[in-house]
Amino acid sequence: MNLSKIRNVAIGILCVGLTLSLSACGSGNQAATRMVNQVTDGVDGTITAMGNQIKVRSFLIVAQPDGSGVVVGTIANEGAKEDALLALAANNAVATLSSKSLPVSQGHPIIFEGATSNARAVIPILNAIPGTRVKLQMFFANAGNLTLDAIVRERSGIYANVGA
Repeated sequence: MNLSKIRNVAIGILCVGLTLSLSACGSGNQAATRMVNQVTDGVDGTITAMGNQIKVRSFLIVAQPDGSGVVVGTIANEGAKEDALLALAANNAVATLSSKSLPVSQGHPIIFEGATSNARAVIPILNAIPGTRVKLQMFFANAGNLTLDAIVRERSGIYANVGA
């Protein structure tokens, strides 16, 4: 066999070997690129139009045994323009808020659930399976509406006491 042919075959084999190992295809079923997990710590959103600075952080819904859902998350107003959360809704069901409207002012976040919570929102008829996502709609007096694709979590682990 010609020396240049042997060299070309060796380079080809080396390239195929490097391609498999560098792209993690050589790792089989345990490749890092194959082990992608669904983010389950909540979803974020922002309303910055028309002088608003509303930030929503880590929103999710914890499914309850009776088919309802309890909202978890934080709303902060980083602007000087005062606002109020008027309503929340998911799966075509309006949430019951702890107050008729919840003021959203700079330096005073609305915190749903947890040790430092100052508000509560329960969706009486959620009927969603944990692990799925639902459209969570928020309605503000000045900033308008915001829709998030929120995950529904099981009432276990760090969410075991949510709704209790």
